[in-house]
Order: sequence, then C-alpha cells, then structure tokens
Amino acid sequence: MPEINGPDQESEKKRQFIKEKIVRQPLTGRQIARQAALVCGLAVVFGVVAAATFSLTCPLFRDYMGDGSGTEDTVVSIPRDETTPSAVEEAAQTQPAEEPIQQQVEDAVSSYRFTMEDFSRMAAPVKEVAQKADKGIVTVHSVRHETDWFNNPVENTGFFAGALIAETPTEFLILTTQEAVEAADAIRVTFYDGTEAAGTKKQTDRVSGMSVVSVSRMEVSRDTAEKMEILTLGNSYQMKMGDVVIAVGSPLGVVHSMDYGTLGYVAKSVPVTDGSIRVLYADVLGNASMGTFLINTSGEIIGWAEDGYKSDSTQNVTAAAGISDYKGIIEKMSNGQGAAYLGIQGQDITAEMEKQGLPSGVYIVEVTSGSPAYQAGIQNGDILKRIGTGEVSTVKELQTRIENMEVGTSVSVTVMRKGIDEYKELEYEVTVGAR
Repeated sequence: MPEINGPDQESEKKRQFIKEKIVRQPLTGRQIARQAALVCGLAVVFGVVAAATFSLTCPLFRDYMGDGSGTEDTVVSIPRDETTPSAVEEAAQTQPAEEPIQQQVEDAVSSYRFTMEDFSRMAAPVKEVAQKADKGIVTVHSVRHETDWFNNPVENTGFFAGALIAETPTEFLILTTQEAVEAADAIRVTFYDGTEAAGTKKQTDRVSGMSVVSVSRMEVSRDTAEKMEILTLGNSYQMKMGDVVIAVGSPLGVVHSMDYGTLGYVAKSVPVTDGSIRVLYADVLGNASMGTFLINTSGEIIGWAEDGYKSDSTQNVTAAAGISDYKGIIEKMSNGQGAAYLGIQGQDITAEMEKQGLPSGVYIVEVTSGSPAYQAGIQNGDILKRIGTGEVSTVKELQTRIENMEVGTSVSVTVMRKGIDEYKELEYEVTVGAR
C-alpha cells in the first residue's frame, strides 16, 4: 500500500479525532402526557393488587398469628338473661291444647306398638347433640412437679374436663374447675382431635369454684381450630322440670363421657355468697370434681355440676349451678378481671317479716369470715339498706350491684342493726375484694 505523505497525511490524522454525539430530540407535549398517563395507570394497577393481597392475607394472620401487638385481647362480652319468661313463652305455657287433637294423639299412641328401632330413632337427636357438643370439650392437664421419698423429681398430672366457651383473635377460652388450675406448675390442654397446647390461667372464681384457662391461637393449628366447637352459654332461666338435659365433660369420671336424662327439679332463689342462683337437679351422672357440664337440647351450656348443693335426699341425682346467674362473673374472668366480692349471704324480707317489725331491705343471714364485709364490721342479722346511694330491697338487686363494682374500690354500705328497742342505721366503708 502506498505511503501517504504531505498534506493528505495531516488531514488523515485530524479525521481520527473526530467524535460524534447523537442528541435525542426533546419530547413533545403529547409524548409527555402519554408517559404520565402510563405511569398513573401502572400505579393504580399495583395499588389494587396490593390492596387485594392485603385483604386476603390479613384475616389469616389475624386469626393464627394474633393482631401483631401481642399485648391486648379483644374484650369478651356475654349477654345477660332475663329471669322472667317472655310473653311468647308465657302464652305457650298457658295456652291449653285443643281437646280433639289431644285425644287423637292419645288414642294413636295407646294403640301403637313401640319397637327398639323406634326408641333408637327417638334417641338419635340427643346423641347427635351430645356428639357435636363433645367437640367443644377439652382435657385440662394439671401438671405438678414434686419429689418422691428418695428426693427424685416426679411429675404428677391431674385430668379435668373443660368447655370451650369463647374465642378471640389471639386466644381460645376454656371454662373448667378451680381444682384443674389450683397449684398447677403447668397447664396442658388436649383438644377433641388429640392435639395438645400449653394453657395459662386467665382468672379463678374461688366462690363458685370455676376457672377460665387461655390457650394462644399460635399454639393451635388451623385444622384443629376448624374441628373444634365453641359452646354457647344458654339461658338456664328457661329450663323447666321435665326438660331433657345432656351431661358432657366427665359425668362418668372420664373426659369425653356423656349421659342424658331429665330435669327433676329446679330450685329458685337459692342463697349463695353475694346473691342467689337457680340450682338444677337432673337424673344424670355427674362428676363435679373432674368437671361436668349440663347442656340443653340445643347444645348450649345451662349449668355445671356442683356437689355443694346436694343433700342427703338428692345424693342420687346431679345438682348443677345455673349458668345465667354467673354470666357476669364468667365475662370478667374471660377478660382476666377479678369479680367483685363483699362476702354477704342474704334473703329477701317478705311482707310477713315486715309485719313483724323488720325494716325493708335484705336480711343478712351470714357474713363470710375474713371477707371485706366482715372486716368492715357488718354482722349477721343486719339488714342491708343501701349500697352507695342506691336502695337495695332484694337479693337480686344486691347481686346486680356487686357485679357492677370494681375490685379495689371503696363503697359505703348502709345497714339497719337491731338495738334494745329499735333498729339503728349504721354506715360502713367496705373495700371491694376479689372472688
């Protein structure tokens, strides 16, 4: 190739240092508007997708991981029951059956020959209710760490029945006996499907002998939660003699056993500490110490077995405290609060008692030794007139007022005490205790 010299060589060297730069033309107004619209559209799409994802996953995390705070649970609320039947129920109870229809039914029944298959068909609905309710029964293991004679560590476990009565976004709540959690070093709960979880004592009511145990939702799998049954607290005021009842829990001394029968008697206004309750007597088995719950034919809890209400003449039946009288206390226990306690057992003053010279109010039959009322100076035989500024004329009014008190607060209690010639009014300041 010929060598380049002279002016041509100089020109070639200059061309080697020439660099080109391509500059993009500025966007037009239409192009800017188009890109802005595209960005806004994508933002809307991503926002919708994010919202949908959050709405779908949030309930899952809330149900099984808690609400994220880990400090507060949803407040449990239990509606109260009316002590008197509704107008519809009264009409149903008082309306007589039409004589022709009643006679036809009696004639048909008297001429029909019943078989075992008929009996099985009649018992089947009761069996179905019991089997469904049994999914809401758990075994509460009370674990105690002790030592034997040779100072070796020993773990003793007691087995008690509990009933699932409520759930919140963070926990399941179980009603069981006080003995199940008393002096327990650890609590284990076995659900219907056999899975176990750790439990903690939420609150105890020493007067009724019942406790509420809490199990964290994080301890329970989704599959177990779907299989369990949360039992509703029914209305024990509506129960009448002859009604069919079912015993679940540990009526035979074994958890997940059952029995059924009828109510033989309903005792109304049975005096208890700080109020009165209804006691249901049924011809069913009932192991009170291990936990036995009575349910109605709708599968609702209407009471729990309590041997303290049995006498020599009622040893062969089960006595149960009506659930409606304890709903306020169970609600407070479920929220980890102590129920108010004065320690007064009273009875209504009748018109006949007033004619004999007793002032109106609540006659105090007994003041529990060591109770807040006892320490304040209130005595047996006093007549309770007022709590605070509110008049008290019946035991039910007394019970309602005490349920609405807060533990640790001070309240004035006015009583009438019999002197030599007349009743004198005395006022005491009582510090409300916890049951």
